[in-house]
Amino acid sequence: MTLPADLRVAVIHDWLTQLGGAEKVLEELLDLFPAAHLYTSLWDPRVLPASYQRWAPRTTFLQRLPLATRLPRALLPLYPLAFESLDLAGYDLVISNSSGFCHLVITAPETYHINYCLTPPRFLWSSHAYLERERVGAWARRLLLLLLHPLRLWDTAAATRVDQFVGISRAVVARVAKVYRRPAELIYPPVDTSGFSPNGRPSDYFLMVSRLIPYKRVDLAVRAFNELGLPLWVVGEGRDRPALQALAGPNVRFLGRRPGPEVAELMGGCRALIWPGEEDFGIAPVEAQAAGRPVIAYAAGGALDTVEHGRTGLLFAPQTAEALATAVGSFHDGDFSAAEIARRAQRFDRQVFRQRWHALVTEGLGVRPRWPGGP
Repeated sequence: MTLPADLRVAVIHDWLTQLGGAEKVLEELLDLFPAAHLYTSLWDPRVLPASYQRWAPRTTFLQRLPLATRLPRALLPLYPLAFESLDLAGYDLVISNSSGFCHLVITAPETYHINYCLTPPRFLWSSHAYLERERVGAWARRLLLLLLHPLRLWDTAAATRVDQFVGISRAVVARVAKVYRRPAELIYPPVDTSGFSPNGRPSDYFLMVSRLIPYKRVDLAVRAFNELGLPLWVVGEGRDRPALQALAGPNVRFLGRRPGPEVAELMGGCRALIWPGEEDFGIAPVEAQAAGRPVIAYAAGGALDTVEHGRTGLLFAPQTAEALATAVGSFHDGDFSAAEIARRAQRFDRQVFRQRWHALVTEGLGVRPRWPGGP
Protein backbone atom coordinates (compact mmCIF):
# COMPACT_ATOMS: atom_id res chain seq x y z
CA MET A 1 0.00 0.00 0.00
CA THR A 2 1.30 3.46 -0.88
CA LEU A 3 0.23 6.67 0.79
CA PRO A 4 -2.58 8.49 -1.06
CA ALA A 5 -1.49 11.59 -2.95
CA ASP A 6 -4.24 13.68 -1.35
CA LEU A 7 -3.39 12.64 2.23
CA ARG A 8 -4.07 15.60 4.53
CA VAL A 9 -1.30 15.83 7.12
CA ALA A 10 -0.58 18.15 10.06
CA VAL A 11 2.74 18.11 11.91
CA ILE A 12 2.73 19.56 15.44
CA HIS A 13 5.90 20.74 17.18
CA ASP A 14 6.21 21.97 20.77
CA TRP A 15 7.88 25.33 20.06
CA LEU A 16 10.25 26.83 17.52
CA THR A 17 12.28 29.12 19.76
CA GLN A 18 15.61 27.26 19.67
CA LEU A 19 17.61 24.92 17.46
CA GLY A 20 18.43 21.39 18.59
CA GLY A 21 17.90 17.72 17.87
CA ALA A 22 14.10 18.01 17.96
CA GLU A 23 14.24 20.53 15.11
CA LYS A 24 16.41 18.16 13.02
CA VAL A 25 13.70 15.54 13.45
CA LEU A 26 11.09 18.12 12.43
CA GLU A 27 13.05 18.92 9.27
CA GLU A 28 12.95 15.28 8.25
CA LEU A 29 9.23 14.89 8.98
CA LEU A 30 8.45 17.92 6.82
CA ASP A 31 10.64 16.55 4.03
CA LEU A 32 8.83 13.23 4.31
CA PHE A 33 5.42 14.97 4.17
CA PRO A 34 6.10 18.10 2.07
CA ALA A 35 2.43 19.09 1.81
CA ALA A 36 1.90 18.94 5.58
CA HIS A 37 0.73 21.97 7.54
CA LEU A 38 3.00 22.84 10.47
CA TYR A 39 1.61 23.95 13.84
CA THR A 40 3.55 25.10 16.91
CA SER A 41 2.91 27.06 20.08
CA LEU A 42 5.56 29.75 19.51
CA TRP A 43 7.69 30.75 16.52
CA ASP A 44 10.79 32.94 16.73
CA PRO A 45 12.40 33.12 13.27
CA ARG A 46 15.24 35.32 14.56
CA VAL A 47 16.96 32.37 16.24
CA LEU A 48 16.32 29.81 13.51
CA PRO A 49 18.10 29.05 10.22
CA ALA A 50 17.09 30.99 7.12
CA SER A 51 15.87 27.74 5.54
CA TYR A 52 13.12 27.53 8.18
CA GLN A 53 11.50 30.77 7.05
CA ARG A 54 9.61 28.98 4.27
CA TRP A 55 7.70 26.89 6.81
CA ALA A 56 5.43 29.73 8.01
CA PRO A 57 3.94 27.66 10.86
CA ARG A 58 0.48 28.20 12.27
CA THR A 59 0.88 29.29 15.90
CA THR A 60 -1.32 29.42 19.01
CA PHE A 61 -2.65 32.37 20.99
CA LEU A 62 0.64 32.33 22.95
CA GLN A 63 2.34 33.97 19.98
CA ARG A 64 0.37 37.16 20.62
CA LEU A 65 1.41 37.51 24.26
CA PRO A 66 4.04 40.17 25.07
CA LEU A 67 7.60 38.80 25.36
CA ALA A 68 6.33 35.25 24.74
CA THR A 69 9.22 34.20 22.52
CA ARG A 70 11.77 35.71 24.91
CA LEU A 71 10.36 34.07 28.05
CA PRO A 72 8.79 30.80 26.84
CA ARG A 73 9.29 28.99 30.17
CA ALA A 74 7.12 31.53 31.97
CA LEU A 75 4.16 30.29 29.92
CA LEU A 76 4.34 26.70 31.26
CA PRO A 77 0.74 26.51 32.61
CA LEU A 78 -0.68 27.76 29.29
CA TYR A 79 0.81 25.25 26.86
CA PRO A 80 -1.88 22.57 27.36
CA LEU A 81 -4.63 25.11 26.68
CA ALA A 82 -2.76 26.44 23.67
CA PHE A 83 -2.44 23.05 21.99
CA GLU A 84 -6.00 22.01 22.82
CA SER A 85 -7.22 25.22 21.19
CA LEU A 86 -5.83 24.28 17.77
CA ASP A 87 -8.43 23.41 15.14
CA LEU A 88 -7.21 20.23 13.43
CA ALA A 89 -10.44 19.26 11.72
CA GLY A 90 -10.11 17.84 8.23
CA TYR A 91 -6.75 16.06 8.58
CA ASP A 92 -6.27 12.37 7.86
CA LEU A 93 -3.00 12.19 9.78
CA VAL A 94 -1.59 14.23 12.66
CA ILE A 95 2.03 13.72 13.76
CA SER A 96 3.06 15.34 17.04
CA ASN A 97 6.82 15.67 17.53
CA SER A 98 6.99 16.14 21.26
CA SER A 99 9.07 16.39 24.40
CA GLY A 100 6.55 18.83 25.86
CA PHE A 101 2.83 19.31 25.38
CA CYS A 102 2.06 19.20 21.66
CA HIS A 103 0.66 15.64 21.87
CA LEU A 104 -2.23 17.20 23.84
CA VAL A 105 -3.89 18.32 20.59
CA ILE A 106 -7.46 17.21 20.04
CA THR A 107 -8.12 15.44 16.75
CA ALA A 108 -11.31 14.33 15.02
CA PRO A 109 -12.42 10.70 15.43
CA GLU A 110 -11.41 9.88 11.84
CA THR A 111 -7.92 11.37 12.21
CA TYR A 112 -4.97 9.07 12.93
CA HIS A 113 -2.66 10.63 15.53
CA ILE A 114 0.94 9.42 15.85
CA ASN A 115 3.09 10.85 18.62
CA TYR A 116 6.82 10.77 17.96
CA CYS A 117 7.84 10.90 21.60
CA LEU A 118 11.26 12.46 22.07
CA THR A 119 10.57 11.86 25.77
CA PRO A 120 7.63 12.29 28.12
CA PRO A 121 8.15 15.82 29.51
CA ARG A 122 11.16 15.74 31.83
CA PHE A 123 9.90 18.68 33.89
CA LEU A 124 6.77 16.65 34.69
CA TRP A 125 8.12 13.14 35.16
CA SER A 126 11.71 13.70 36.34
CA SER A 127 10.87 16.90 38.17
CA HIS A 128 13.39 16.90 41.01
CA ALA A 129 16.31 15.96 38.77
CA TYR A 130 15.20 18.51 36.17
CA LEU A 131 14.87 21.36 38.68
CA GLU A 132 18.23 20.50 40.23
CA ARG A 133 19.90 20.39 36.83
CA GLU A 134 18.38 23.73 35.83
CA ARG A 135 19.47 25.28 39.14
CA VAL A 136 16.00 26.51 40.04
CA GLY A 137 15.90 28.42 43.35
CA ALA A 138 14.16 27.08 46.45
CA TRP A 139 11.03 29.28 46.31
CA ALA A 140 10.57 28.85 42.57
CA ARG A 141 10.98 25.09 43.03
CA ARG A 142 8.21 24.93 45.63
CA LEU A 143 5.87 26.89 43.38
CA LEU A 144 6.64 24.75 40.35
CA LEU A 145 6.14 21.48 42.22
CA LEU A 146 2.64 22.65 43.20
CA LEU A 147 1.90 23.53 39.59
CA LEU A 148 3.22 20.27 38.15
CA HIS A 149 0.66 17.97 39.77
CA PRO A 150 -2.37 19.17 37.73
CA LEU A 151 -0.18 19.27 34.62
CA ARG A 152 0.74 15.61 35.12
CA LEU A 153 -2.94 14.69 35.33
CA TRP A 154 -3.60 16.68 32.16
CA ASP A 155 -0.69 15.00 30.39
CA THR A 156 -1.71 11.42 31.24
CA ALA A 157 -5.35 12.06 30.35
CA ALA A 158 -4.36 13.52 26.97
CA ALA A 159 -2.13 10.55 26.21
CA THR A 160 -5.25 8.45 25.69
CA ARG A 161 -6.00 10.56 22.59
CA VAL A 162 -2.87 9.32 20.80
CA ASP A 163 -3.47 6.39 18.46
CA GLN A 164 0.18 5.32 18.16
CA PHE A 165 3.23 6.20 20.24
CA VAL A 166 6.70 6.01 18.72
CA GLY A 167 9.83 6.34 20.86
CA ILE A 168 13.27 7.51 19.74
CA SER A 169 15.28 5.06 21.87
CA ARG A 170 14.77 2.05 24.09
CA ALA A 171 14.96 4.35 27.11
CA VAL A 172 12.12 6.50 25.79
CA VAL A 173 10.00 3.46 24.86
CA ALA A 174 10.38 2.31 28.48
CA ARG A 175 9.39 5.76 29.78
CA VAL A 176 6.25 5.78 27.62
CA ALA A 177 5.27 2.40 29.07
CA LYS A 178 5.91 3.64 32.61
CA VAL A 179 4.26 7.06 32.36
CA TYR A 180 1.41 6.48 29.90
CA ARG A 181 0.93 2.70 30.23
CA ARG A 182 1.11 2.44 26.45
CA PRO A 183 3.35 0.42 24.09
CA ALA A 184 5.49 2.36 21.65
CA GLU A 185 7.23 1.48 18.41
CA LEU A 186 10.95 2.22 18.22
CA ILE A 187 12.16 4.41 15.35
CA TYR A 188 15.53 6.08 15.76
CA PRO A 189 15.80 9.77 14.80
CA PRO A 190 17.25 10.55 11.36
CA VAL A 191 20.96 11.26 10.97
CA ASP A 192 22.34 12.46 7.64
CA THR A 193 25.35 10.18 7.68
CA SER A 194 26.23 11.13 4.08
CA GLY A 195 27.67 14.41 5.39
CA PHE A 196 30.38 12.55 7.35
CA SER A 197 33.15 10.18 6.35
CA PRO A 198 36.44 8.89 7.78
CA ASN A 199 39.25 11.25 6.75
CA GLY A 200 42.46 9.46 7.62
CA ARG A 201 44.51 9.59 10.79
CA PRO A 202 42.98 11.64 13.61
CA SER A 203 44.65 14.58 15.30
CA ASP A 204 45.47 14.67 19.03
CA TYR A 205 42.33 16.39 20.39
CA PHE A 206 39.12 15.01 21.88
CA LEU A 207 35.88 16.75 20.95
CA MET A 208 32.54 17.77 22.42
CA VAL A 209 29.69 19.10 20.27
CA SER A 210 26.89 20.32 22.49
CA ARG A 211 24.76 23.18 23.70
CA LEU A 212 26.43 24.54 26.83
CA ILE A 213 23.54 24.07 29.26
CA PRO A 214 23.40 22.19 32.58
CA TYR A 215 21.99 18.79 31.63
CA LYS A 216 24.61 18.25 28.91
CA ARG A 217 27.17 17.87 31.75
CA VAL A 218 29.96 19.61 29.87
CA ASP A 219 31.32 20.39 33.33
CA LEU A 220 32.20 16.71 33.80
CA ALA A 221 34.24 16.73 30.59
CA VAL A 222 36.04 19.92 31.60
CA ARG A 223 36.91 18.53 35.05
CA ALA A 224 38.06 15.20 33.61
CA PHE A 225 40.31 16.81 31.03
CA ASN A 226 41.67 19.29 33.56
CA GLU A 227 42.85 16.22 35.46
CA LEU A 228 44.17 14.41 32.37
CA GLY A 229 45.81 17.43 30.74
CA LEU A 230 44.74 16.17 27.30
CA PRO A 231 43.38 18.59 24.66
CA LEU A 232 39.59 18.95 24.62
CA TRP A 233 37.86 21.11 22.00
CA VAL A 234 34.28 22.17 22.73
CA VAL A 235 31.93 23.23 19.92
CA GLY A 236 28.70 24.98 20.91
CA GLU A 237 27.17 27.89 22.77
CA GLY A 238 24.90 28.28 25.76
CA ARG A 239 24.29 30.03 29.03
CA ASP A 240 26.91 27.93 30.86
CA ARG A 241 29.82 29.06 28.69
CA PRO A 242 31.23 31.73 31.06
CA ALA A 243 31.20 29.34 34.03
CA LEU A 244 32.71 26.50 32.00
CA GLN A 245 35.48 28.72 30.66
CA ALA A 246 36.28 29.85 34.20
CA LEU A 247 36.50 26.19 35.23
CA ALA A 248 38.61 25.04 32.28
CA GLY A 249 42.37 24.68 32.17
CA PRO A 250 44.51 25.83 29.22
CA ASN A 251 44.11 22.45 27.48
CA VAL A 252 40.36 23.05 26.96
CA ARG A 253 39.38 25.22 23.98
CA PHE A 254 35.91 26.68 23.41
CA LEU A 255 35.22 27.12 19.70
CA GLY A 256 31.66 28.48 19.85
CA ARG A 257 29.19 27.64 17.12
CA ARG A 258 30.62 26.30 13.89
CA PRO A 259 28.94 25.67 10.52
CA GLY A 260 27.97 22.11 9.66
CA PRO A 261 30.84 21.34 7.25
CA GLU A 262 33.39 22.54 9.81
CA VAL A 263 31.80 20.42 12.54
CA ALA A 264 32.00 17.39 10.23
CA GLU A 265 35.69 18.10 9.65
CA LEU A 266 36.33 18.48 13.38
CA MET A 267 34.55 15.21 14.07
CA GLY A 268 36.60 13.40 11.44
CA GLY A 269 39.80 14.74 12.95
CA CYS A 270 39.21 14.04 16.65
CA ARG A 271 40.50 11.05 18.57
CA ALA A 272 37.02 10.48 20.06
CA LEU A 273 33.81 12.35 20.80
CA ILE A 274 33.08 12.89 24.50
CA TRP A 275 29.44 12.50 25.58
CA PRO A 276 29.00 12.83 29.36
CA GLY A 277 25.30 13.75 29.56
CA GLU A 278 22.24 11.49 29.56
CA GLU A 279 20.38 12.10 26.31
CA ASP A 280 17.11 10.65 25.09
CA PHE A 281 18.93 9.74 21.86
CA GLY A 282 21.83 12.01 20.89
CA ILE A 283 22.54 12.79 17.24
CA ALA A 284 26.14 14.02 17.64
CA PRO A 285 27.48 10.58 18.69
CA VAL A 286 26.04 9.03 15.53
CA GLU A 287 27.50 11.81 13.39
CA ALA A 288 30.93 11.23 14.95
CA GLN A 289 30.65 7.51 14.27
CA ALA A 290 29.63 8.22 10.67
CA ALA A 291 32.95 10.09 10.48
CA GLY A 292 34.66 6.93 11.71
CA ARG A 293 35.41 8.21 15.20
CA PRO A 294 34.62 6.35 18.44
CA VAL A 295 32.51 7.86 21.22
CA ILE A 296 33.20 7.85 24.96
CA ALA A 297 29.74 8.18 26.51
CA TYR A 298 27.92 7.93 29.81
CA ALA A 299 26.16 4.55 29.89
CA ALA A 300 22.54 5.72 29.97
CA GLY A 301 19.74 6.92 27.70
CA GLY A 302 20.25 6.87 23.96
CA ALA A 303 23.97 6.07 24.23
CA LEU A 304 22.96 2.50 25.09
CA ASP A 305 21.42 2.29 21.59
CA THR A 306 24.09 4.15 19.63
CA VAL A 307 27.44 3.25 21.26
CA GLU A 308 28.59 -0.37 21.30
CA HIS A 309 31.14 -0.75 24.06
CA GLY A 310 34.50 -1.88 22.72
CA ARG A 311 33.29 -1.76 19.12
CA THR A 312 32.23 1.80 18.33
CA GLY A 313 33.36 3.44 21.56
CA LEU A 314 33.48 3.15 25.34
CA LEU A 315 30.69 3.46 27.91
CA PHE A 316 31.41 4.69 31.42
CA ALA A 317 29.56 4.85 34.73
CA PRO A 318 28.83 6.37 37.17
CA GLN A 319 28.22 9.87 35.79
CA THR A 320 31.26 11.49 37.38
CA ALA A 321 34.36 13.29 36.16
CA GLU A 322 36.47 10.56 37.74
CA ALA A 323 34.74 7.76 35.81
CA LEU A 324 35.03 9.74 32.57
CA ALA A 325 38.73 10.38 33.19
CA THR A 326 39.26 6.65 33.80
CA ALA A 327 37.50 5.80 30.51
CA VAL A 328 39.56 8.33 28.56
CA GLY A 329 42.71 7.04 30.21
CA SER A 330 41.90 3.50 29.05
CA PHE A 331 41.16 4.62 25.48
CA HIS A 332 43.54 3.41 22.75
CA ASP A 333 43.12 4.54 19.15
CA GLY A 334 44.28 1.20 17.78
CA ASP A 335 41.40 -0.67 19.43
CA PHE A 336 38.90 0.73 16.92
CA SER A 337 38.35 0.50 13.16
CA ALA A 338 37.18 3.73 11.51
CA ALA A 339 35.61 1.79 8.64
CA GLU A 340 33.68 -0.51 10.99
CA ILE A 341 32.48 2.39 13.14
CA ALA A 342 31.25 4.27 10.03
CA ARG A 343 29.49 1.14 8.76
CA ARG A 344 27.68 0.61 12.05
CA ALA A 345 26.45 4.23 11.98
CA GLN A 346 24.39 3.49 8.88
CA ARG A 347 21.74 1.87 11.12
CA PHE A 348 20.66 5.41 11.99
CA ASP A 349 20.72 6.97 8.53
CA ARG A 350 17.85 9.20 7.47
CA GLN A 351 16.84 6.74 4.73
CA VAL A 352 16.18 4.08 7.38
CA PHE A 353 14.07 6.63 9.27
CA ARG A 354 12.05 7.43 6.15
CA GLN A 355 11.42 3.76 5.35
CA ARG A 356 10.29 3.00 8.89
CA TRP A 357 7.97 6.00 8.98
CA HIS A 358 6.42 5.17 5.61
CA ALA A 359 5.69 1.64 6.79
CA LEU A 360 4.27 2.87 10.12
CA VAL A 361 1.93 5.41 8.51
CA THR A 362 0.85 2.99 5.81
CA GLU A 363 -0.05 0.36 8.37
CA GLY A 364 -1.76 2.83 10.67
CA LEU A 365 -3.94 4.35 7.98
CA GLY A 366 -4.85 0.88 6.78
CA VAL A 367 -6.28 -0.20 10.14
CA ARG A 368 -7.79 3.05 11.45
CA PRO A 369 -11.59 2.93 11.87
CA ARG A 370 -13.79 4.45 9.21
CA TRP A 371 -16.30 6.89 10.66
CA PRO A 372 -19.51 8.04 8.99
CA GLY A 373 -18.67 11.03 6.90
CA GLY A 374 -14.94 10.45 7.31
CA PRO A 375 -12.40 9.92 4.51
